[in-house]
Amino acid sequence: MSVLATTGLTRHFGGFTAVDGVDFALEPGARHALIGPNGAGKTTFVNLLSGALAPSAGRIALLGEDITALPQHARVARGLARTFQVNQLVPEFTPEEAVTFAVAERLGLGTTWWRTLRGMAQPREEAARLLDRLAFPEAERRRATSELPYGRQRLLEIALALALQPRVLLLDEPAAGVPPAESREVMAAIAALPREVAVLLIEHDMDLVFRFAERITVLALGAVLAEGPPDAIARDPRVREAYLGEDAHG
Repeated sequence: MSVLATTGLTRHFGGFTAVDGVDFALEPGARHALIGPNGAGKTTFVNLLSGALAPSAGRIALLGEDITALPQHARVARGLARTFQVNQLVPEFTPEEAVTFAVAERLGLGTTWWRTLRGMAQPREEAARLLDRLAFPEAERRRATSELPYGRQRLLEIALALALQPRVLLLDEPAAGVPPAESREVMAAIAALPREVAVLLIEHDMDLVFRFAERITVLALGAVLAEGPPDAIARDPRVREAYLGEDAHG
C-alpha cells in the first residue's frame, strides 16, 4: 500500500488550472523527486498534500485513510510533515531549544516547555539523537538560529519536521539558496534518513535530484508529463526538451 496517494487531484484558481487531475503514489521508504519548471504546479501540489490548500476535485489518502478534508494539524498528527522554500524558523531559538520544543509538543508537554525545559530529559535526549542523526555540529547547537549559516538553518528545518516522527516528509526545495558545499551536506543528511520515512523532494537542481531520487515525477502545466526511475526520465525526449535540455545527463 502506498503511504501517500492522490486520485484526480485538481486545483483551480479562477479560470486557471494549477494542478490538473494528478494521480500520484508515494511508496513506503521512497526517495521520490517532483520536478518541473516554474509554474508547473509543484508547490501547489505539495500545498494540497499538506492541507495548506483545499482541492477543487480529487482525493488524497495517507496510509490508506482519506485525508482530503482534514486540516494541516490533523495531517501532521497522522504522520505528514513538510518543510518550505522559505524557512519558518524562530531566529532567537537555538537548534537544541527548537528541536526539544518540537519533541515536547509532540509528546503533549508543550504547555510546560518554557518552565521545565532543563528538566525534560526525554525531549532533550530525543532532540540530541535527532541532531546527531543529521550530523548537526555540536558547536552550533547552542547558537541562536539567526547566527547559523543558511545550510545549517535548512538542516534545522528538517530536524524540526523529523521531530514530529512523520511517515511522509515533503521537502520543498531544501537546497534553495544554500551554497554548493552546504547543499551537499543537506542532501547527504536527507539521503541518510531512515527508510521508515518516505521522502518527496521538490528541487530545481537536477544534479541533486539525479543523485538523490530513486523515482521521479515530472509535472508540466499542472499535469504529470512522465514518471519513472532517473535513467528513464533522463532518456525521455519530452523531458529532455522541456526541462533538462538536450545535453543534460548525457
